[in-house]
Amino acid sequence: MLRKTSLDELPQLLSIIRGDMSFVGPRPALYNQSDLIELRTQYGVHELLPGLTGWAQVNGRDELPIPQKVALDREYLKRQSLWFDIKILFMTAMKVIMRADVAH
Repeated sequence: MLRKTSLDELPQLLSIIRGDMSFVGPRPALYNQSDLIELRTQYGVHELLPGLTGWAQVNGRDELPIPQKVALDREYLKRQSLWFDIKILFMTAMKVIMRADVAH
C-alpha cells in the first residue's frame, strides 16, 4: 500500500529540506543501477540535483526502460524552468491520485 500510494517517498522530504534533493529532477539512481548512472553521466544529467519526482516519472515511472528514462532526463535538463517544474508537480499529483504506472 505504501508503494502504490507513494507514501514511501515521504522520508525524502528530509533530503529536500537538507538540500540534498529537489522537488523536481531526475530520480536518484540505486547503487546497483550502473547502466543508468553511466548513461546519465555520458549526457550530463548527473549534474542535476536529484528530485522527488521528474519528467521521466510522469511519463512512465516504473514502466520505462533505462535508455528512455535517460532520454526524458536529458529533455528535462534542456527544458528546466519554473513553469516546467510546476507542470511536472501537477502531473505527479495526478499520477499519485490515480495510482498510475506503479509496477510494484
